[in-house]
Amino acid sequence: MGYEQLRRHGCKTFVDGKKLSEGMLNRVEAAIRAYDPCLSCSTHAIGQMPVVIELMEPDGTVVDRIARG
Repeated sequence: MGYEQLRRHGCKTFVDGKKLSEGMLNRVEAAIRAYDPCLSCSTHAIGQMPVVIELMEPDGTVVDRIARG
């Protein structure tokens, strides 16, 4: 599964319309780490990566935002 497929799967699974969840944040981090060329970073820093996800309307209005780090 490619990065774009992981991103789409995560969105369909963890976004329920207007609210983001901690599960979504974890899945995004996992998808990024799956393609991290540094094996050490991709395995030892789980849960420490600064991540920001914004859920936006088609017009660019931010509906929800969740962040870590």
